[in-house]
Amino acid sequence: MTRENITTADGGTLEVFTTGGDLAAAGSGVVVVPASMVTAADYGRFAQKLSAALGRPVHTFNRRGRGESSPQPVDYTLAVDIRDLAAVMQHTSSTDVFGHSFGGAVALHAARTLPVERLAVYDPAVSVNHSVKADWAPEYERATAAGDFDRGLAVLVKGVETGGAFSRMPLSMLTLANKLTAGTTMGRQMRELMQCGVREIKAVIAADMPAEPFLELPLETLIVVGEKSPAYFGVACGQIHDVLSGSSYTILPGYGHDGPNKAPDKLIAELSEFFSG
Repeated sequence: MTRENITTADGGTLEVFTTGGDLAAAGSGVVVVPASMVTAADYGRFAQKLSAALGRPVHTFNRRGRGESSPQPVDYTLAVDIRDLAAVMQHTSSTDVFGHSFGGAVALHAARTLPVERLAVYDPAVSVNHSVKADWAPEYERATAAGDFDRGLAVLVKGVETGGAFSRMPLSMLTLANKLTAGTTMGRQMRELMQCGVREIKAVIAADMPAEPFLELPLETLIVVGEKSPAYFGVACGQIHDVLSGSSYTILPGYGHDGPNKAPDKLIAELSEFFSG
């Protein structure tokens, strides 16, 4: 894997990681757009397995506010990430994109205007006809602003419902659990990204739209939803699939929202077949 910093159109910096760079002669790569509350490093195994299966490079990058990439602007909207994705695609000469969760929302909105040839998303956190209900977001924002990260993370986990059994714990117990994990690598990372998370959930809500504009997506679009993922992901994806006649919709059995981070062989095989055309 190689790492480099690239410059964006607005003078910002993005940290880009390439797996399988020696395979560039086999064709353009696949750009991975990461989820919220994670970094490019959380897709290391996914990138390695997908690159090996495809025989092509896979490019991951730290979105703003992560690693050596520029800070996220205070007036952040999805447009920032869309422009950044365009910069990564241009720099890597890539036209295939994979987006996970919030990264899936970025990819879906971006592919309506960027030169994306093949688009795959997993549990995209896109809001279609108000499919994402985030009435918990103001409490999450208040707790984060006050520095009460343990409670803020508890509100987030219960709100997005992606934590399995943890999401069903009482808020007080989940807050206590967060205190106990504060010193872990993941606990520290989550706290560092909380303000980014506040801006990102607000951006998802602000970008809510009907399904019809997604007709502008590439004909070759693959939508994957985890069998154990929260139902609201399937609601939005189903509406997009209904209007996009050329799209493929599949459910990954046995896995939840973190499917890409676990990189199961079944998911890698499906994505490899799709991106191989």
